[in-house]
Amino acid sequence: MSKTNNRKNEHVSLSEKFYPEGDSSFKDISFIHHSLPECDVKDISLDVTLDDLHFSSPFFINAMSGGSKWTGKVNEKLALIARETDLAIATGSVSAALKDPTVSESFQIVRKTNPHGLVFANLGAGHGLENAKRAVDLLNADALQIHLNAPQEIVMPEGDREFSQWITNIQSIVEDLQIPVIVKEVGFGMSRETVQLLETLGVSLIDISGKGGTNFAQIENFRRKEFKLDDFESWGQSTVVSLLEAQESISQASLIASGGIRRPMEIVKALALGASISGLSSQIMHMALSDLDEAILSLNHWKEEIKRIMTLLGARTVDDLRKTDVLITGQSAEWCDARNIDRRRYAFRSKQ
Repeated sequence: MSKTNNRKNEHVSLSEKFYPEGDSSFKDISFIHHSLPECDVKDISLDVTLDDLHFSSPFFINAMSGGSKWTGKVNEKLALIARETDLAIATGSVSAALKDPTVSESFQIVRKTNPHGLVFANLGAGHGLENAKRAVDLLNADALQIHLNAPQEIVMPEGDREFSQWITNIQSIVEDLQIPVIVKEVGFGMSRETVQLLETLGVSLIDISGKGGTNFAQIENFRRKEFKLDDFESWGQSTVVSLLEAQESISQASLIASGGIRRPMEIVKALALGASISGLSSQIMHMALSDLDEAILSLNHWKEEIKRIMTLLGARTVDDLRKTDVLITGQSAEWCDARNIDRRRYAFRSKQ
């Protein structure tokens, strides 16, 4: 087994190992209950459209796996879930297949298993336009995710140490690729400054992917044989904080929320904080590795649960959730105060 294949296996197995340690920042968010919802469950629409991408539900299976024989089998399970639940799905980084075509099947199995679904390819920001086109062609992808993972690379024993080309790469891909481009973090969150910069580069879909779920600094630190870098494991902003930061600067782009989202209520809270859709990685991975049939059943039930939550909030559409009243407390509130974010405006939006 090559070093790359082994690393891909370790990433998935360690993600599952550390799954119980996830810490959702959404505990800091509470909805204010109003007793007259003014709508029925049958009135609720879960449809979301972003650029040319049409989603039947406001959540999808985010990037995780691929690059080895075993992770190819994991990708097949995830693709089956996507097909049976009509959820979009992103693969893990296809850079391994660009370097070694013998592992291409571990990614292509997603499209083969789910030929008519929304499939996103994934590639690091260190790659340029030509590799982006190759990644899209590999999967006949409907969109490309460009992931930002500087803290992971810094901690990774064999990781990259050069990042100065990232902005140029992103801009060239956004300008020339003929399908939607999503720029996403990998669990370290985003600042308002990052979101603003991405918009100036022409990025219209931004996944803020905050702390709370899979911690790639923790995973890479565990893989290190010596010279542990423990302080990096707490690096970054939470998903809630990243959404609040983004609202301070975003203009035209749409937000995707991921990072530690594990329940229908957390999906709805993310949407209420300004996201257009939520991505789930470790939670669906955990479900897929536990019981495939149960995972499909549960995720279909999630859609109905989201409709019921939206009914209580009087939100007929996903966009309507941005008019709901929420309270921000705990560490998220402290962050707002320190960064001069007016958290009080979120508590009175239904009256505006």
